[in-house]
Amino acid sequence: MYQMNPPQPPAAMPPQQTPRDRKRLSVPQIMLIVLTLAFAAWYVITSLTPEPARFAKITTDTIGSRYTGDCLIVRDEVPYDAEGLSSVDYVAEEGTTVYRGATICNVYSSGFSTREMTTLQEYRDQIKEYQMKLLQSEITTDTWMEKLESEVMTRAREEREIIAGARGNMTNQEKLLTAAIQARQSYLREKYADDQRMTRLYDDEQSQLQRISSWTKQYVATGDKAVVSFYSDGFEYGLTTSNYDQFTPAEVRSMINGQKPKGEELAKGKTTIYRMIKDGRWYVLMLIRDSNWNPTEGAVYDLKLENFTDTTVQAEVLSFTRTGGELEVVLSVESSVEPVLYVRACTGILGDSVASLCVPARAIYTQDNMPGVVVVDGDYEWFIPVNVLDKRDNMVYIAAIQQGVLAEGQTVRLF
Repeated sequence: MYQMNPPQPPAAMPPQQTPRDRKRLSVPQIMLIVLTLAFAAWYVITSLTPEPARFAKITTDTIGSRYTGDCLIVRDEVPYDAEGLSSVDYVAEEGTTVYRGATICNVYSSGFSTREMTTLQEYRDQIKEYQMKLLQSEITTDTWMEKLESEVMTRAREEREIIAGARGNMTNQEKLLTAAIQARQSYLREKYADDQRMTRLYDDEQSQLQRISSWTKQYVATGDKAVVSFYSDGFEYGLTTSNYDQFTPAEVRSMINGQKPKGEELAKGKTTIYRMIKDGRWYVLMLIRDSNWNPTEGAVYDLKLENFTDTTVQAEVLSFTRTGGELEVVLSVESSVEPVLYVRACTGILGDSVASLCVPARAIYTQDNMPGVVVVDGDYEWFIPVNVLDKRDNMVYIAAIQQGVLAEGQTVRLF
């Protein structure tokens, strides 16, 4: 007999487990991580960054006061003008030094016509053509003529080479070529002196030259030595070396702004054709923007003129005037006039320069409330008190309290 068991309920399923919450970092753990990262960053930076310099050399530089202002240039120059001219033939070269008697230029009056020059060229072309015809009809070889012709061709070839970039003086080369051509022409004139047609052509050329000269006035240098220039700004008539110190600051300001001085203006109908400038000394009328400065008459200062090419010269103070908030300083410069040959107004910096020892700012060490530097010589170091004269661009200008103990090139410790 089988015992029947009642049906049993199904076994209960184990409760489903939920994912465990992630474990959060504690505050001490976070601080430890931050410190570790900071240490790693510090180690990388310190290992890659070069160690700062520990020593430096004492150098020299200049310090001093600087005063900026506007400058008016006064040159020892004389303008030359002409009335009723039609054209100018410049003979002298621009900016060169000429001496007494040198031809400066030829000025053609208003009645002169370019047809006169055309006629002269026609006569010269006829002379050239007839000379070539005579030379071609020669039966025997003229060795002297061949030599002269070879000289002309050689000089012409040398000039072409200079134009193409070869080294040489073009001015001298042109003079050599001109001399060779003139020598050849002189020989031809002598060679065919008995030819009537050639003589007649020469006479026609000479007559035309005389006709042209009647319309021409030649200007020559009258001084012993001067620089010639064919450029003028009109100031040469009223601003001269005889009156430069008579202008007030207001008048100087007006001229710097472009207003020509009153008085000896260029007469109506005349044209400035050139000016002669004496070299070696010129003057500057400078309006200083710092009107509190009192310059010393007779003192020599550095003057830097700022224009197309900056020029630094030594300038002596002749006088100074302060009116209406403007300080006018009259300066004399004993130097070549070439850098300011074409400059009338520009900006300038006037100052006195004093040589001084110079060290980096890190070299200054204070001991017993006294600034100084620590000089290093091999294994020895010693402290030297100094006076700090100036500080500029992370550099310190110094002077030793005891003279002679510091010099350029010595090694100092940096702190």
